[in-house]
Amino acid sequence: MHKSFSAAAGALTLLAGLAFAAPAQASEQRHNHDTAKLSVLHGVPGLTVDVWVDGKLTLDNFTPGSLAGPLDVRAGEHEIAITGAEATSADNPVIGPVEVDLKAGRDYTAVAHLTADGKPTATLFKNDTSAAPDGKGRLTVRHVAAAPAVDVLAGGKAVIEGLENPHEKKLTLKAGTVSASVAAEGSTDALIGPADVPVSEGRNTIVYAWGSLADHNLGVAVQTVKLSGHDD
Repeated sequence: MHKSFSAAAGALTLLAGLAFAAPAQASEQRHNHDTAKLSVLHGVPGLTVDVWVDGKLTLDNFTPGSLAGPLDVRAGEHEIAITGAEATSADNPVIGPVEVDLKAGRDYTAVAHLTADGKPTATLFKNDTSAAPDGKGRLTVRHVAAAPAVDVLAGGKAVIEGLENPHEKKLTLKAGTVSASVAAEGSTDALIGPADVPVSEGRNTIVYAWGSLADHNLGVAVQTVKLSGHDD
């Protein structure tokens, strides 16, 4: 299959050694104007993969549940493909080839995952880095599992309802710890969790539900992204 989604090649450029060597001042200027931040999550159970950029192997033996990044990557167009770990070329990808156009100044996570009906795919998420009120942070939940719509429960009550693959929902919360679980839509029987999720001031805590309900290997991955106006 041949898709287009922006900016999935970021982790690859760093691992391929494509970062420029330059004095600190020039590097900082380039990061401000010519780069984006990108993380990559592998959410396909049971499949160790290789990632190829423009036909070159750049990420070897990437295992399920692994999160790479955030990385500063150069803007521009690339083509990537995800193959099985034993592949000798990018000719027969399990996902892609994907044409990417990396936009400067943005923060993304590219996720290799399963569709709701269990087929390998990829989704690019733009991470919300907008400022939150003092004393608060953001909680983002992303459904990238082979499973029907889900509810996210806190304190036994649904705080996010009917979240479908491959979508996300966001909450702005007081900093602290949230005990959360994931249940089938309309149910309070936990499929994942409950688990304590820290929500930090000035951070976007991103929780991914990945894996397969039918194969009993649902899992959780957590990513934290700094919000604007918070340098600590």
